[in-house]
Amino acid sequence: MSVLTDHIHTFGRAMLERHGERVHKIALDAGFTCPNRDGSKGIGGCTFCNNKSFAPGARDQVPLADQFERARGRIAKGTGARRFIAYFQAYTNTYAHVDELRALYDAALEAPDVMGLSIGTRPDCVPSPVLDLLAEYRERGHEVWLELGLQSAFDTTLARVNRGHGFAEYEIATQAARARGIPVCCHLIVGLPGEDESHSHASLDRVLEVGVDGLKLHPLHVVKHTKLAIEWKRGEYVPLTEADYVRIAADLIERTPWQVLYHRVTGTASPDILLAPAWCAKKWDILNGIANELARRDSRQSARAVHIWKEELHAA
Repeated sequence: MSVLTDHIHTFGRAMLERHGERVHKIALDAGFTCPNRDGSKGIGGCTFCNNKSFAPGARDQVPLADQFERARGRIAKGTGARRFIAYFQAYTNTYAHVDELRALYDAALEAPDVMGLSIGTRPDCVPSPVLDLLAEYRERGHEVWLELGLQSAFDTTLARVNRGHGFAEYEIATQAARARGIPVCCHLIVGLPGEDESHSHASLDRVLEVGVDGLKLHPLHVVKHTKLAIEWKRGEYVPLTEADYVRIAADLIERTPWQVLYHRVTGTASPDILLAPAWCAKKWDILNGIANELARRDSRQSARAVHIWKEELHAA
């Protein structure tokens, strides 16, 4: 069986090389909401969003210190990691006044063995004071990442899933962050309503053109208590098959330059909220499938990136 890190430049591998030991993210829920849920941008959030599908246990509102303690032992036992990045994951983790954010981020960095921050948010919720704060942490020597949920580079798709922003906001936020030396990890969803694999390829290409430092790929899964669940039950949305996702993910990985770190190449949902497709509950089957597909092709990340760029330069 092939190993994923033989074919992909993973975030974990990069952290091991940079810091000399394993570094693991601890996912946190700091109690944030989202402008697409509280009425400032929209009501109800994205059509696919039940945040527990991305952050199991979210909304328990457990104190951050207790969340750290709960996760630290489990992660250390499973991976051997002894240093951690505080990953503010649930909902929009820059959606507050910068002074409130500083207090939360400072508290996270004071936790034992935490050496950095990864901040998950929306492209339309990263004003200059927030970016300046994240740049300040980097200047102090912390590992800091800004994770932007783009999902698709197509405004028609973003409107269809009630995202509440377009690609322009992503481009502005990314350029502003990277100009301050803050690395950006872009989240893309494969299998969004109305899209096929050509849309995924085009979204990746647009993200690479803007400039990016990391990527997360997710298959779209249907979870309970979402508008997408209603559309799926009506037969208005048909999820990808596992084979199609594995093939498309491998294609995207091949098109990605080696210096871009893959933080994740799949996403899963817990069985208690997952409606479809069933294979989205089987993380390791998908990871092994992608690794085996790249091995079958005798390929790896960046294998087609240079070729694509050469074709584009020749066409120009």
